[in-house]
Amino acid sequence: MTRPTTPSSKRARAPKPAHAGAKPSRADAKPARLEPKQPDGPRLRLDVDERRARLLDLGLAVFGERSYEQISIDDIAARADISKGLLYHYFGSKRGFYVATIRHAALALLTHIAPASSLPPAERVATGLDAYLTFVEARRGAYVALMRNGVGADPEVLEIVDGTRTAIAARILEEGLGLSKPPPIFRIALRSWIGAVEAASLDWLEREDLPKSALVEVLSEMLIQTIAIASRLAATPARRKRR
Repeated sequence: MTRPTTPSSKRARAPKPAHAGAKPSRADAKPARLEPKQPDGPRLRLDVDERRARLLDLGLAVFGERSYEQISIDDIAARADISKGLLYHYFGSKRGFYVATIRHAALALLTHIAPASSLPPAERVATGLDAYLTFVEARRGAYVALMRNGVGADPEVLEIVDGTRTAIAARILEEGLGLSKPPPIFRIALRSWIGAVEAASLDWLEREDLPKSALVEVLSEMLIQTIAIASRLAATPARRKRR
């Protein structure tokens, strides 16, 4: 005698194969497991450098809004949406972050103002000055804060700023005038002109009453006259000694 079957004693039937093109049900669908791709060394290095550069760009904005003393490491971390630990890992301290920010800006400035070597000398000067003013205008707060308050406050910052001035003067002397070992009068004259450029840039940024093109023309003419005076004085060393 066969034993009658009940609903509870029936074996579960195997599910029917799905028709071609049919979408799996939510219960059947399994989320794909996304395994993070392990970057190779150069790619990892690029990611770290890019993240650090973005933090330094942010630093220019932060230090341009408030003074160094008014900013805490917590403020910087909050603006960057990262932990304080990561900031300490990259820069060691708030001062380390500030110094790195100034160095980053100085290198970016020197890269930005380098004109094409194929341009005529006068056009290279005007192009370089226009690029300089464009650069500081885009970082107005940080530039004004640094030049007004921050240069003499930290010896390492002073060294960075002074090194930038020296690099600009050397570029003019070597690439513009072909003087790898110029007489001291050229160094002093160009450093004086660079100081005038910085003072004029501050006035222009704060007053906003002169077109950039007019300032470029003024500073270009000043450089031409500065070099002319230095050349004349360099050619008459005996006359300078008698005085």
